[in-house]
Formats: sequence, C-alpha cells, structure tokens
Amino acid sequence: MNNSENINNTADWLRRSITDNERVDEQVELYESIGFEVMVKDVVPEQLPPEYCKECFISNPEKYKIIYTRKKVVE
Repeated sequence: MNNSENINNTADWLRRSITDNERVDEQVELYESIGFEVMVKDVVPEQLPPEYCKECFISNPEKYKIIYTRKKVVE
C-alpha cells in the first residue's frame, strides 16, 4: 500500500471509493488480491466533486479515507 505518492501528479491512479476507517484494510486487501497497487489518502472535503454531500466529511474528516488503485507497475 502506498500512502505517500502525490495523487495530483499521477494520472494513472483511479479513485475507487471513499470509506470509513473501519473498512479501509478490508478494501485494500481486496484490491491488492486482484492485482492492484493501492494508495490511501485522507479526505479533503474541498477537493471532493460538487455532487458529493460534504457535511460528514467536514464534521469528522479523520473518520474517512479515499482509496485509489492502479495496475501494478512492472519494473
């Protein structure tokens, strides 16, 4: 799992879900088991699409994470 890469500079990462902390490990394990690299980032409410209701994320931002995936890079 990658938590340090700058997602804004990496076009090949896809946002897969926004989830609460209780489900992060489960989702990371799932995506890794089917061959994806996974990156978990904190939710920044101001960066969410306009169609998202941001109330929960603003009132309790530490409770949620964004999960990104990309195909594994073969070196």
